[in-house]
Amino acid sequence: MVMRPPDGQVYRFDPGALCLELLTTGGPGAFARFETLHAPADLLAWTARSRVGPCPGMTVTEGELACARELRDALFLFTADHAHGRPWDPRHLELLNDAAAAPPLTARIEADGSRAWAPGATATGLLSTVARDAVDLFTGPHASRVRECAAHDCFLLFVDTSRPGRRRWCAMERCGNRAKARTHRATKA
Repeated sequence: MVMRPPDGQVYRFDPGALCLELLTTGGPGAFARFETLHAPADLLAWTARSRVGPCPGMTVTEGELACARELRDALFLFTADHAHGRPWDPRHLELLNDAAAAPPLTARIEADGSRAWAPGATATGLLSTVARDAVDLFTGPHASRVRECAAHDCFLLFVDTSRPGRRRWCAMERCGNRAKARTHRATKA
């Protein structure tokens, strides 16, 4: 995903899972200032940029948009708790499981070999697909590799899918380089 923070530095960030891509749209509490899901069209725009890809014909109601923000906020807190080894909040777990219980988007193969979504895709199906991805992540082999960026001022969450499993930064070109520059300046001083 291409990130465009307020400081103007554009960089690429791969959270490693669809469910974690949703967390880049804002969050609860202090993270509400990063909110990007203001209107139903914003959820469709996020979908097109995410691993889901475009969903032609999908419509999103204001109620579904509110559900998307609610799921995102619960998933954000759930993931942060998991990354820091804290117990999961039962409310977040229930909301995640409820979303996963709905019918997901139905994938199909187009004549040109590309993936598409079956007609009738709904925002509820989209949220179910995201929630099911979270279930797969937190019950799968990479559950222990869910992390928060090690930078003191960055709270992006990701799953480390690298072979050695030692990823510390949201993106080396942003937080990783800043940390290396601070270390270099400190050793020179």
